[in-house]
Amino acid sequence: MPIKKQTRKVHPQKRDCPGCGCTNGQKALVKDRKARGRVWKHIETQNHPNAIKLLFHKEKETDMTSTKKQSRNDARNLALDTLLTIEKEERPSHLVMRDMLRAHPELVLREERFYRKLVSGVLEWRLKLDYIIDQFSKTKTKKMKPVIREILRLAVYQIYFLDAVPDSAAVNEAVRMAAHRGFGNLRGFVNGVLRSAARGKDRISWPDRETDPIRFISIMYSMPVYLTERWCRTLGKEKTELVCTSFQKQAPLTVRFRDELLERKAECRQELQEAGISVTPAPYISYAGYLSGITDLEKLPAFAEGRITVQDVSSMLAVEAAGIQQGNLILDLAAAPGGKSLLASDLMKGNGRIIARDVSEQKAGLIRDNIKRLQVENIEVQVHDGTVLDPSMEGKAEVVIADLPCSGLGVIGRKPDIRYEASDEKTESLVQLQRQILKNAVRYVKPGGTLLYSTCTFDPRENEENVEWILKNSDLKSDPLKNFLPPELAEEAGNRNYLQLYPGIHACDGFFIARFRR
Repeated sequence: MPIKKQTRKVHPQKRDCPGCGCTNGQKALVKDRKARGRVWKHIETQNHPNAIKLLFHKEKETDMTSTKKQSRNDARNLALDTLLTIEKEERPSHLVMRDMLRAHPELVLREERFYRKLVSGVLEWRLKLDYIIDQFSKTKTKKMKPVIREILRLAVYQIYFLDAVPDSAAVNEAVRMAAHRGFGNLRGFVNGVLRSAARGKDRISWPDRETDPIRFISIMYSMPVYLTERWCRTLGKEKTELVCTSFQKQAPLTVRFRDELLERKAECRQELQEAGISVTPAPYISYAGYLSGITDLEKLPAFAEGRITVQDVSSMLAVEAAGIQQGNLILDLAAAPGGKSLLASDLMKGNGRIIARDVSEQKAGLIRDNIKRLQVENIEVQVHDGTVLDPSMEGKAEVVIADLPCSGLGVIGRKPDIRYEASDEKTESLVQLQRQILKNAVRYVKPGGTLLYSTCTFDPRENEENVEWILKNSDLKSDPLKNFLPPELAEEAGNRNYLQLYPGIHACDGFFIARFRR
């Protein structure tokens, strides 16, 4: 029997094809994911026009690229996950970011930097971003679903703050993210709000600086009204703006060069510069410097070997103000992660004893890690709650360092989410905690010894008012601070026993230092 020659069906080109709906409906059908298998099979068995084949292949390729972009490992999706976790779990942003990056080591450096920029940028500018979104959305941000709200914040941040990201890319990726997270029905809403925001940059009605200065500062610097009101009362409007401006600038990476302090061969700065890292002197402290151009600090030999350690100048000033001498017994009451104890050890050239305490084993572990890296031998780490009196240490310490838990307002530039957690209730609770610890700290100071009290905030309730409380409730006396400060700060301190440092006004974090003597 003769073999029947198989012939391929000729595709009908002058009428709609019942197999795929072309020529009129081909594009829409190709985008219908439920029909993909049927459409592809039809194209393979029919003599389809090349233009339609190319259309399908292009759509398939676009879909694959989109899927790759929408994997949970890309920067935008990781940023979204991070922001949602911070809001849900109320954990500090730097810890959530650390955990997220450890869970995704496959991120290349470029993606990691973009991820960090997105998360930090949205946290820093959250109030301003919400203000912008509310200008273009009938549904206000407070009433939005958390996922959609964070997607819009991420996109608006890219549109308004990142020149390197085209507006169209920010919009399109946001729409894809909404669909990817199960909100395909809100793609049109996301698209409409963001396109309006991109077109309307010059049409936003901002608060008026003259008639409503507190609202102006709050929105323009993304600072809660609670803080702007309080700072305007205590600092004045001009000083408040200087402080807020400093928080929106990238804080420098400040390190301490241990070789210089220990009078060892000091080649560390040159070594870093030869490795392509920019090193510039920091103010106030001769052995401090700013580093830039670092991709991974922990992989630097100078850091791994303990020849440099991260510490802000303000923290170094506090230890210098303690007037530490060789042979001293020093008690550091809230020591984690150990920066002040380690500097104290170097100032004593290892000749003396330091007891570094903190409230939990986890915090004690951070101190031990840094002691090991810096190879210091005269620090003893203890887990101890500072609110509980230790009778064995009464009247024993030449220097007691009480750098206590505080509202952290001075380091908002490094930890942007702190601003959203501030409240009168939290501050009052912190003041009570500080005074419980200070009550015990006073008892540990031996005759002739020193109590060094410090915080990384500039709230008078935690600072100046605590100074008055100590003087009223103990036999400690004020000890002028100017003798322990660099000239440019000594004049400002005058004859007082304390100094308040402000970000944006002083070249360091916001910090408070007070000195007392028995």
